[in-house]
Amino acid sequence: MRAAVFVEKGRIELVDKPIPDVGPNDALIRITTTTICGTDVHILKGEYPVAKGLTIGHEPVGVIEKLGSAVRGYREGQRVIAGAICPNFNSYAAQDGFASQDGSYLDGDRCACHGYKATAGWRFGNLIDGTQAEYVLVPDAQANLAPIPDGLTDEQVLMCPDIMSTGFKGAENANIKIGDTVVVFAQGPIGLCATAGARLLGATTIIAVDGNDQRLAIARKMGADVTLNFRNVDVVSEVHKLTGGKGADSAIEALGTQMTFGQAMKVLKPGGTLSSLGVYSEDLAIPLSAFAAGLGDHTIRTALCPGGKERMRRLMNVIQGNRLDLGVLVTHQRKLDDIVEAYDLFANQRDGVLKIAIKP
Repeated sequence: MRAAVFVEKGRIELVDKPIPDVGPNDALIRITTTTICGTDVHILKGEYPVAKGLTIGHEPVGVIEKLGSAVRGYREGQRVIAGAICPNFNSYAAQDGFASQDGSYLDGDRCACHGYKATAGWRFGNLIDGTQAEYVLVPDAQANLAPIPDGLTDEQVLMCPDIMSTGFKGAENANIKIGDTVVVFAQGPIGLCATAGARLLGATTIIAVDGNDQRLAIARKMGADVTLNFRNVDVVSEVHKLTGGKGADSAIEALGTQMTFGQAMKVLKPGGTLSSLGVYSEDLAIPLSAFAAGLGDHTIRTALCPGGKERMRRLMNVIQGNRLDLGVLVTHQRKLDDIVEAYDLFANQRDGVLKIAIKP
């Protein structure tokens, strides 16, 4: 099969690999659509380490090609997705409510971590071969595969495995209550999903921040009430003006830079929550005055998106129930043969790209 692999910093290439063998708890999925994530770009740039030769990608939409002997409740030929996070739900971490941090299956590390290892629930394109290929092996398939409802296209559910789940988790972690004011920093695909999630959770004033007017226009469609282009206004001052000096109840940071993290802290009211979704590549500093010297009753929460079949089912319910259309985020389409060019397009954010549907 063809697969896009990490070669070295700055190089992802398409190579031939054997089709994976299927173990009793696995499922082999023939990929019909996948995509490129911002985290994949971090891998390409060498900012997030993975093994050389690893197949990249973690957003699978496809058809069950072969089922392991122990997997029940599915059939070959069935259309499915799997979450970007595909942990073993029997693990300590999963049973403690943190399935994304499950490292119980790591060879040689079983006794040391007892099922806990940061980010280890993210296996595709991180610890095992990922989805930018013609086939992907899904581990612990019975817990991680979710059937696609009839009538939904690949493009409609393509955001569910990661982008939608991550963005919604940012809103869930923001402690949003009905009537809240929420500021969402960065309106890339994850930030746009966080904006939509904030609306669904009951926020009534959602302020979207970005430097791209096209993305801010999409944010309006996703539920933003106010849009601020940080190139034109002082975002912190404007938020305090809009809230009558009170500050925002919550801020969601969806980019992963010191600037956006610092501004997210500065717009909060005392007692507010900063929900961080960014993938950071260097140490962060907390603004002292905004942090009230540690006495401001603030909450800072981080997240790796939840996976599993129940999470995927609920996300697809939102789409099937016409609560949200995320197909509009798929702005480009490329063949797997052209994935190197697709990475160049996505990494350099040309031609208004948001997400690229990659079709083997």
